[in-house]
Amino acid sequence: MKSGGKQFWFVMTAIFFIAAPLDRAQQIPGGHATDFISNTYFEPPHEQQVKMRLSGAEASPLPGGLLEVKQLRIEVFDVDGKLQSIIRAPQCIYALMDGVASSAGHLEMQTSDGKIRTEGDGFLWRQGDNSLTISNNVYTVIKTGIWKMTLP
Repeated sequence: MKSGGKQFWFVMTAIFFIAAPLDRAQQIPGGHATDFISNTYFEPPHEQQVKMRLSGAEASPLPGGLLEVKQLRIEVFDVDGKLQSIIRAPQCIYALMDGVASSAGHLEMQTSDGKIRTEGDGFLWRQGDNSLTISNNVYTVIKTGIWKMTLP
């Protein structure tokens, strides 16, 4: 089997492992997946609780084991299952094996209570340490009530 053929099957297998556990996930011939979700769980003793959920409306394989994801959504939960924050982007490249998503495009992040909202252009998200770097045109809104300010 040629190297390109092995790479194709690797990507198809990776998409299968993202999409297969979900009843609503659909795999379309040609290496394209729709409505997929990938969950990451907490370490024991909370291994049944979802720590992070990455989902997308569409994913298409790219060379090098990458996926182009459309309508990216990343949800981060606390150990009690309460949603902490949501990250959304219209498009990104997701390195499946590294757990890294990036894009030069727009991104929005909001806490679940809506008190902090950040957006910008160009981002790098690392699943392993749950870190998000936004590189350009960063704009943050913090609603009052989080900190009490006293003016002289």
